Amino acid sequence: MRTPLGRTRTACLALLVLTLGAQAHLYSQVVDRSSPPELGPPPSMHLPAIEQFKLSNGLDVTMMEKHDVPLVQINLIIKTGSAMDPSNKGGLATMTADMLDEGAGGRNALELADAVDYLGADLFASAGYHTTVVGLFTPLSKLDSAMALLADVVLRPDFPKEELERLKKERMTTFLQWRDQPQAISAVVFNSMLFGQRHPYGTTSLGTEASVRSLTVRDLERFHQQHYRPNNAMLVVVGDMKVDRMKTMLEGALGEWKGGSLASVNWPQVPQVEQRIVYLVDKPGSAQSVIRIGRIGVARTTKDYFPLQVLNTILGGSFASRLNQNLREEHGYTYGAGSVFDMRPLPGPFLAASSVQTDVTDKALVEFMKELGDISKPVPAEELERAKNYLALGYPENFQSVGQIASQLGEMVLYRLPEDYFNTYIPNVLHVTGDEVATAAQTYLDPAKMIITVVGDRAVIEKGIQGLNLGRVEVLSIDDVLGKAPKL
Repeated sequence: MRTPLGRTRTACLALLVLTLGAQAHLYSQVVDRSSPPELGPPPSMHLPAIEQFKLSNGLDVTMMEKHDVPLVQINLIIKTGSAMDPSNKGGLATMTADMLDEGAGGRNALELADAVDYLGADLFASAGYHTTVVGLFTPLSKLDSAMALLADVVLRPDFPKEELERLKKERMTTFLQWRDQPQAISAVVFNSMLFGQRHPYGTTSLGTEASVRSLTVRDLERFHQQHYRPNNAMLVVVGDMKVDRMKTMLEGALGEWKGGSLASVNWPQVPQVEQRIVYLVDKPGSAQSVIRIGRIGVARTTKDYFPLQVLNTILGGSFASRLNQNLREEHGYTYGAGSVFDMRPLPGPFLAASSVQTDVTDKALVEFMKELGDISKPVPAEELERAKNYLALGYPENFQSVGQIASQLGEMVLYRLPEDYFNTYIPNVLHVTGDEVATAAQTYLDPAKMIITVVGDRAVIEKGIQGLNLGRVEVLSIDDVLGKAPKL
């Protein structure tokens, strides 16, 4: 009679024989590694229905029920940002947003943070050019308490003076740190030279030393009173909650919020770049040169959105893009190069950029201009299909969490995109033709009409740049770009 130990050894031996046989079968197969594996068909998107309704005070609400996990994301989007800063109060919108959770509803900053942490929630506020987002992520079981905190932050901020002074000092430190950060210098000089100081995109959203030092509690209170109104806002909700129940909860938390008159804002139109100019910012001893090349791009509502998405993917919007393959893979000038059409309510910048080794700055510029010129030529069919598949296959990744979905819904509502936008995105990408890409490139990209900014060691790179004859070269100091170093 076989013992249990004997049966176990027999079973193990049989398993080993089966495993070795399977491995031998696998090793005997010939794997073709001469080309990448075939991609599967692009996925289709079928998101839950989008519900839209208004609260009694006129606040627009967009909601998607998502019952996979007991979580809720609420994004309150105020239609105000640094583009609404008064001319002498740069940084006011971002400072107002930063101060919302520094004390509200009678709680100081520490007490408010403790209350949020106790619920296992996350509460944040952040201002951009045109919008301020106050976001709440919370477990469903804590939604009532978490929403009360959101209401305090939005409706009843305290703006304590001591916290304002602390944040103002932090900004002074940031301005000082920028002087040692070529990327920060590059961003400031590029935006300033492209849009000019009178346009909101041409200035930093954090303001200047003088404007930040001038900010007072009363400034924040006036800005909040003027712009933080339900008729200047919209609410996006995604999560494990029924619409009727959510509407009742929102009425209880935000129903007392009153509307008001809103000031209109007119921004100057920015002329398109008409000649190539190089702005060289001297950063002595810099090991790299930060290059930015661009011109005025398009607004988010452009009819050419999908051709431009495919175009940019080919040019610089992916690891396999032409710019990255040229400057990184072929020439080894950089760790990465890319491009983007930064689409906003107003036409934003088209930007191609990279940080390259100092001694190859001129050579890198040659390759940039080559790729910016070649993109207007017909795109090979295989490269076009690869770019479209890249966008289509990656798009569902934007909808993995309630936070991601809420962000996408916010964009849809802000730009008044059709309700079926998400479900039709992939077909719209796949329908883009080579002719549409070529037309978009010829319409929006002209290498002879772009500004070029380079932040690097002038003593090493100026001669090479001048020798390229790209256009007039203007040399700037860090003080010319950022102003004098602030005193802490």
